[in-house]
Amino acid sequence: MSDLHIWAGLLAGWLLYAMFLTGTVSYFKEEISQWMRPELAHQAEVPDPAVVAARIAKELETLAPGSPQWSIGLPDARSNIASAFWRQPQAQAQPGRRGGFGRATFDLATGQKVSARDTVGGEFFYRFHFQFHYMPVFLGRWLAGLCAMFMLVAIVSGVITHKKIFIDFFTFRWGKGQRSWLDAHNALSVFGLPFHAMITYTGLVTLMLMYMPWGQDLAFKTAAERQEAQNTVFLRPPQVKPAGEPAALAPIDDMVRQAQARWGRYNLGRVTVSNPSDANARVTITRGSDERVSTTSQFMHFDGTTGRLLESAGSAGGAGETRGVMVALHLGHFADPVLRWLYFLVSLAGTAMVGTGLVLWTVKRRAKLPDPEKPYFGFWLVERLNIAAIAGLSIAMAGMLWANRLLPGDIAKRADWEIHMFFIVWGATLVWALVRPAKRAWVELLWAGVAALALLPLLNALTTDRPLWRSLASGDWVFGGLELTLWVLALAHAALAICTGRHKPKARPARQAGAARPASRQDSAPKAIAPDVEAGELALQKAAP
Repeated sequence: MSDLHIWAGLLAGWLLYAMFLTGTVSYFKEEISQWMRPELAHQAEVPDPAVVAARIAKELETLAPGSPQWSIGLPDARSNIASAFWRQPQAQAQPGRRGGFGRATFDLATGQKVSARDTVGGEFFYRFHFQFHYMPVFLGRWLAGLCAMFMLVAIVSGVITHKKIFIDFFTFRWGKGQRSWLDAHNALSVFGLPFHAMITYTGLVTLMLMYMPWGQDLAFKTAAERQEAQNTVFLRPPQVKPAGEPAALAPIDDMVRQAQARWGRYNLGRVTVSNPSDANARVTITRGSDERVSTTSQFMHFDGTTGRLLESAGSAGGAGETRGVMVALHLGHFADPVLRWLYFLVSLAGTAMVGTGLVLWTVKRRAKLPDPEKPYFGFWLVERLNIAAIAGLSIAMAGMLWANRLLPGDIAKRADWEIHMFFIVWGATLVWALVRPAKRAWVELLWAGVAALALLPLLNALTTDRPLWRSLASGDWVFGGLELTLWVLALAHAALAICTGRHKPKARPARQAGAARPASRQDSAPKAIAPDVEAGELALQKAAP
């Protein structure tokens, strides 16, 4: 079990570290997305979503004429961004292909399109943590699932291996080299063990039908049966073909207010309008994620021309709700600010758990090397990959935020270049780790991470009109909170850099020629139990007649 734990953790450890860290920051992906669009004005009070939906719908009549479908994302108590995407008319598509999509962000007060910089925002970190990048989505999700299964194996085998798991949680010996790394790894593992098991298992369940589709294929053999099952589990409203007769759209704000009366003023997800300006127009309003630990879709379906409620779906049955709860536990969308921060901190501890496990592998084996200054290639490669995966990833993620502020606004495919800069910076840290001595590479890259994180608020102050002091004075905790968090993370990197720089490995005493070989575990085992054996023999002798 010990060997299984070690190798399951090592072989997938570098990808698992990236998955954990990018997944951790994804709990605040909406806030990161807002920070990466500084052109969107801070709203001290979010306007009524019903009014916002009506304004955006009116704007889309001009912005997307002839579109067969609009989808409007409404502001809520957490996000003051209103956005929309729409399907392009089939006439504008290439022959043999469906129409593409248009996207825009809107001013909440006027409903007018806002010229915000092109960025993927925090959505990139969320997508990367379970499907990676620069590879087909299907392949990326399979790779992430394989790593998650390795993680689940490492968790179970780790619990079996650590017999004193409760005591280990309260044990930490500072400055003891390998012992300190093991204590840190144990404490971080036990601290969030229920969370780590839950987050790993629910991550696998989220995509289980992709990993194991055979049961579904056997139960639902025809396309019609599969579609009916999908509609039952995922609660999708029926699709209606356009009638080809023009008709005015009923006031959307009235329909939104009906949904607000049932679910709450800001507990709305999206407003989807199918066949706008057609007699068969339909408006579907989905519920938000507040006050329920499930991602199962709940919706109200209206006749778009009359505003009459046609259908209201609120339960997907046992199987659908079970899956919805699993996905919700993984995503944490239901969490209030306090619980979301708790998700973030325990997930950050999980990231550190993976990182300390990777470092512990090299620390334990360095002491056994014949010449630590000239390690064999496998050890050398693992050590360098550890440096780039752990210290380098922080710099790469900060580098993407730097690119968001420094890239020209009119550059083609600007959002793609932000992502390219993430990988360019990450690749540069790998090159640095390969050419520098290990300890120096650790220290230098950790200090580079400190600079990249700590100077981001200053860069924001120089490139936007929303500096930290103004954000705090106006109560803008999206900008202010994110930049204060960057400073806390910079301090953590500085502490690691200082400790790494001060650490001096203990010199091993040289063995003299002809000296006795140190006793191995097998050699010392009989000696360790010898007193007990002798005592037992003595008791038997006294008891004999």
